[in-house]
Parts: sequence; structure tokens; C-alpha cells
Amino acid sequence: MCNCFVCERIALIKEGRNPFFVRELKTGYVVLGDSQRFKGYTLFLCKEHAAELHFLGQDFRQTFLEEMSLTAEAVYKAFRPDKLNYELLGAGNGVHMHWHIFPRRAGDTPEPGPVWRLEKSELYSDQYKPDEGELEILKGMLGAQLDKLIL
Repeated sequence: MCNCFVCERIALIKEGRNPFFVRELKTGYVVLGDSQRFKGYTLFLCKEHAAELHFLGQDFRQTFLEEMSLTAEAVYKAFRPDKLNYELLGAGNGVHMHWHIFPRRAGDTPEPGPVWRLEKSELYSDQYKPDEGELEILKGMLGAQLDKLIL
């Protein structure tokens, strides 16, 4: 196994040991973020360990982008934010490609701007880690919307 955080998370999914796992799609895995500072924060983890979108085969890439878009739509419908923020990170950042999908609401940060302006201690504070019951509720909300859009 490679030394990659995303690969490690995918391995936990395959072993049935990732409590944040919501759904497997053709090209990736939908998971809730460990921290829910932004309620409904979701990631879409690419199944292929690739550094860049253009490294993916054309058909896989098209499906990957479509599934990310459907995942974002499900996040929007499940959590009813004012706006969604998207970010694609890849190997240049030390891991293989994965999308961050942040539901945003007016006033959810002290100053307008990207979530990354928050201190990491705020963004990943233990106070925003969902307990088991809340996690199941969030997964159910997102899973229900994915079912409507994908199945």
C-alpha cells in the first residue's frame, strides 16, 4: 500500500471500518468529513490514485466529474446551504485526487471567504466531530438524496 491518506481511508471503506462512508459510486467513494464545522461537509474520493484530472482516461474522467456533480447536488438537497464551495486536491498536496464539498451559509465564518481562512484548530476542533447518532443522521440524509439522484 502507498503512503497516502486517501488510500488509507479507501482501505478502511473496503474493510467496512470507515464510519464516515456513505456510498460507493463507479469512480469514487462518498464520505462525510470527520469534522462537521460546516454541516454536511462531504468528500468524494477518486478510486484511481492519480495526481491530475487529465491523467485519468477520458471515459473515467467524464464519469468522475459527473458523479462529483451528482454528489454535490445531493449535498445541496440534503443540507440546504446557501452556497456550495468545491475544492479538488491531488498528489501535489501529498494525496491522490479527492473533492471537498463544503455547504456554506451566511455568517458561518467570522469573515467572508474560503473555509481555509479558518485556523486548523477551529476547522478540525473536536467540538465539530459528530457523535455516532448524529453521524448516522447525516449519512442517512445524504444517502437518501444520493439514492434519488443515482439509483
